[in-house]
Amino acid sequence: MSDQLIIEGAYADLDCLADAADAVERTIARLDRGEIRVATKTNDGWVVNEWVKQAILLYFRMTELQTMQAGPFTYYDKIPTKSDLAGQGVRVVPPGTVRYGAFCEPGVVVMPGYVNIGAYVGSGTMVDTWATVGSCAQIGTNVHLAGGVGIGGVLEPPNARPVIIGDDAFIGSRCIVTEGAMIGDRAILGANTTLTASIPIYDMTTSEKKEYRGEVPPGAVVVQGSRPREFAGGTAYLQCAYIIGYRSADQDQKVSLNDALRTFGVSV
Repeated sequence: MSDQLIIEGAYADLDCLADAADAVERTIARLDRGEIRVATKTNDGWVVNEWVKQAILLYFRMTELQTMQAGPFTYYDKIPTKSDLAGQGVRVVPPGTVRYGAFCEPGVVVMPGYVNIGAYVGSGTMVDTWATVGSCAQIGTNVHLAGGVGIGGVLEPPNARPVIIGDDAFIGSRCIVTEGAMIGDRAILGANTTLTASIPIYDMTTSEKKEYRGEVPPGAVVVQGSRPREFAGGTAYLQCAYIIGYRSADQDQKVSLNDALRTFGVSV
């Protein structure tokens, strides 16, 4: 029987967990090596591999808290930190942490930030100081997650789409992206922008009303905004986001990203 079927059976009936332990361990090890992913990009979009998320949830049930060392640091946790970073070509600056079961392609740099189990981070990406990559998040290549960025984790329910950040995207300081929101390739989020599955994103570049939820189109330049809403006690201004432009072809090179930011007056 395949590991997938064993894990699906144990997730449906926890009495079978002991018999599924080896399959769960193998699956987490494959996640750690980047052989499988929580979500896979296809020609029809992203597909969530539910059984892989189920394996992570079962792994938490199987493991026990223990004291562990990572260099000069002491942890008390269920899951160790990732090992053999040098062999994988991944730079992690103390006290940055990449948890076992996450995968970083060669060339990833993690400043004192955090990458959780199930996450996948593409080559050339910078996880800047105090930025966090939540469980199962899928981060593309050549992405910059600026200081304090919060990429939310999406473990449950297993069929829920994780947060997805496209290639060459720039996520400005203190941005928050949660609830499976998807950021398109080359998109720019200005500082402090918050995006969830339900926060509306209004395209201000066209006279036609255009609204997105949970998804930023490729190349869009997005800033934080607010929208009025009437309540019994008066008018409140709720969060939204505005698309104020799109990156042009000559701004797609990483070396000219600062020019794009200045062009649109975006704080990072």
